[in-house]
Amino acid sequence: MLAISPRKIVHILYLAREGAAGTGELHAFIDALNADEQSSLTAVAWIGRGAFEAEEYAEAVATAEAEATTPTADYLMGMPHLAENLENGLEELGLDPTGEEEDFLRQGS
Repeated sequence: MLAISPRKIVHILYLAREGAAGTGELHAFIDALNADEQSSLTAVAWIGRGAFEAEEYAEAVATAEAEATTPTADYLMGMPHLAENLENGLEELGLDPTGEEEDFLRQGS
C-alpha cells in the first residue's frame, strides 16, 4: 500500500518533533526520499489532517504527484503540526505509530 516504510515516516515525525534542532536533518532526510516516497509521505500527512480519507490514499498520492509545485521538504516543513498529521495519518491507515516509534528509538536513528 504505502510507497514509504512506516519506519521512515516515524523517523520524519521524530525529527519534526525535535523542532529547530532537527530542521536541517529533516530537510535532508525528506530530500533523500525518492519521488514515490515523497508523494506517499505527503498523502499520509493529508490523510492525517483530514484532507483525504484513508480509503482515498491512492487519490491523495495522485494529487500529491500532480500538484507538486514546490520541493516536498519545503512544503511539508511549512505544514503546521506535521508530526501530528503524520501520526494521525498512520493511525487512519491502520498502522501503529507508537509501536513503530518505540522500535525506531530502541534501534536508534
